[in-house]
Amino acid sequence: MSGDEPYTEHVGAILVLLILAGLLTVVWLTVRVITGLVRSRRNGATLLGPAAVLAWDAAVGMYTWGLLHLLFFDDHAQAQACEKAVEGKVTGYEPTFVPLHFGCRTGDGRVVEAVIPSYLNPATVLLGICALVLTWLVIAHHKKGTHT
Repeated sequence: MSGDEPYTEHVGAILVLLILAGLLTVVWLTVRVITGLVRSRRNGATLLGPAAVLAWDAAVGMYTWGLLHLLFFDDHAQAQACEKAVEGKVTGYEPTFVPLHFGCRTGDGRVVEAVIPSYLNPATVLLGICALVLTWLVIAHHKKGTHT
């Protein structure tokens, strides 16, 4: 970010596209979880597959929840949140998509999170790790050739 643009924000078009993609993915994965549970109950198969899809669903849902926080905070609300968080003069914003962050830069160089809930990024990472481990277990289970 250049010094002449200290109050940069998340790019609106990218934010809307990520939210739409996230919402569609959450709906699609939720349907996959339900159909996977029905199939596994009917066939007596393992629940590893639906559990992995559910973990991915939760991770994408958590990230999308954070994106929605950004969408509903307009410029004025972001400025108010920053002023409340730093209790002083805000000299700029430092937004990022990964990790999801809307930082408020102070005069002494500190950056304080103001809009994104503090639990969001750790929860998204934890759910993503769970999803990766479960997906690895599903792949290993299928390579063994045992589908029970």
